[in-house]
Amino acid sequence: MQRIGELAGACGIKPDTLRFYEKNGLLNPVNRSPKGYRLYSEEDAQQLRFILRAKAMGFSLSDIRELLNIEASRSDWVCADVKGMVEAKVDELQTKIDEMIRLRDSLQTLADACCGGAESAIHCSILDTLETK
Repeated sequence: MQRIGELAGACGIKPDTLRFYEKNGLLNPVNRSPKGYRLYSEEDAQQLRFILRAKAMGFSLSDIRELLNIEASRSDWVCADVKGMVEAKVDELQTKIDEMIRLRDSLQTLADACCGGAESAIHCSILDTLETK
């Protein structure tokens, strides 16, 4: 059993992050010390590591909650359910990548159009473009 600071430190997060996951129903430590401190079991630690890995993969809290539900009752689900979630996340990420590429290209076009010299910015093509409605 670990206290909140110990588990948080072992996972490289702050205790407030653990409290946040509890508040949002992703973790529910049932054990308390005689003084009322939260005590986390190895199962709680495994669940936290699952949450952190899912978060690192870009899943939202809602997604993670659903993944935890699936994890808790694997026999009630099929792999296609989980794969569908991952494929939706891939599509979402691809959309963001496409948007970022368009943004990068637009910024590069602005930068390329600018002389970049030491002249006054009175006639700066970048500022002029941003002012255009």
